Formats: sequence, structure tokens, C-alpha cells
Amino acid sequence: MSAKSAHPRIIIVKKHVAGHDEEHGGAWKVAYADFVTAMMALFIVLWLLSASEKVQKAVGGYFQDPTGKGRQTGSTTAGVGETLTLNQSQLQQLKQKLEQAMRQIPAFQNMAKQIRMTITAEGLRIDLLETQRGLFFETGNPRPTEAGTELIRLLGGELLKLPNKVAIEGHTDSTPYGRTDYSNWELSADRANSARRILTGAGVNDDRISQVRGFADQRLLLKAEPNNPSNRRISIIVRNLGLDQQEETSAQTQVEPKKAPDPVAKK
Repeated sequence: MSAKSAHPRIIIVKKHVAGHDEEHGGAWKVAYADFVTAMMALFIVLWLLSASEKVQKAVGGYFQDPTGKGRQTGSTTAGVGETLTLNQSQLQQLKQKLEQAMRQIPAFQNMAKQIRMTITAEGLRIDLLETQRGLFFETGNPRPTEAGTELIRLLGGELLKLPNKVAIEGHTDSTPYGRTDYSNWELSADRANSARRILTGAGVNDDRISQVRGFADQRLLLKAEPNNPSNRRISIIVRNLGLDQQEETSAQTQVEPKKAPDPVAKK
């Protein structure tokens, strides 16, 4: 036998497993993304725990009201259907109860067209619209009429059943009041305060009254008819739950006290 045949040649065969990468696919990428997301959430939580109380309230307020429309106030109906998730159904039920209760007032048939209820971003808005001869208040006077007192007192009785805070607005038309020492500004504010006294007399606590606003003729209901008597009105707003707290938190975050300069740092 020759020397070559005594040492047989060794052949190494390397096999390539086809489709190995295709078998695993991108599953590891999904798992890695979940891990990174979880780590990011952990770091955010740790950051919030070490942040100041003001920052924590600001972040919490953003998630409660990202658009900021829940803080809209005034006499417009902007934002209807938005940011009402807190107690929209409750306000709708209150609206229906008030309408049923007012039908029991003998004079309601004469004042039905002068009462308007709408649900806005601020809450349930109840507008008591005046007529040419006056209906809820004496003409040119902050003194409420008998019908106005009865209706506002009825509203107060229904408000006692709710935890919501209340805002009261007074509005006038553009007709000048006619006195140099007393204008539509005073009249609108005085009428709003008269409504507030009736509500508190009906049992609504003072701490439930959130705001008393006098707008004079700056929030006309009928802008094309500035002297229309319907522009003279009292608005009682049953505010959404938590709205006052959101506004207070927003004011605190916007106003930051200025720190006095450190005299040591200048040296």
C-alpha cells in the first residue's frame, strides 16, 4: 500500500441553514422596543417623584385637560361638547329637572321664552333674558321683581342638591344708563349680586359661589341689536366639577415668584 493511501484525505462539509434569519424575524426588535419604553416610563415616574409639587400639579393638569378648553369662561358657547367628561350627564339631568320644576310656576308660560339653558365648556348656563318692561328685575334697577325672586330661589333649591360651584353674571344692553355716577357697569354687577343674595337666602353657601361678574354691554347676546332688551340678562352658570381648581392651579403655575439675587454670587 502506498503512503498516500495510508493517510486518507479528510473532507469538512459546512452546511448553511437556509432561512435562519427569516425564522426569527424581527421579534427581538419588538421586545427591545417594549423594554426601552418601559425604561422611559420608569425614568419619568422617578423624575416626577423628585419634582416639586408645582411641577406635579402642572403635569397632572395637562393630562386632565390637554387642550386647555376646560378653563374657558365667559358668555360664549365655545367648546360645547368638549371637556365635559367630568359631569356632563349630571348637568343634563339638572337641565331637565329645572325645566320640569319651572313648568310648575304659574307665570312660567309668560316667561318660558325668556329662559334659555345651554351646556357649554364651563357648565350648565342658565340665561334669564329681560323684556322691554323688565321681567326679572325692575327697569333700570338692580332690585329683582317678584317673578325673578321666585325663579332664582327655585334654582337655588335645585343647586343645593349638587356639589358644583356657581358663577353669576350680569349683562346690560348698550343704552347708556343716564347717570354720571352710576353706569351699566354698576348695574350689571349689582344685579349679579342681587341674584347671589337670593341664592344664598335659598340655602346655597357662600363658598359655593365661585364668581360674580359684571360685564355691562361687553358681552352682547344680540350684537346686531345692541339695544335689544334681551341683552339685559342674568346668567347663572353651574360650573363643571374641578374647574375652579384647574383655574387656580393654572394661575399658580403661570405666576412664579422672582428670587432675589444672591449677593455672594456677585462677589
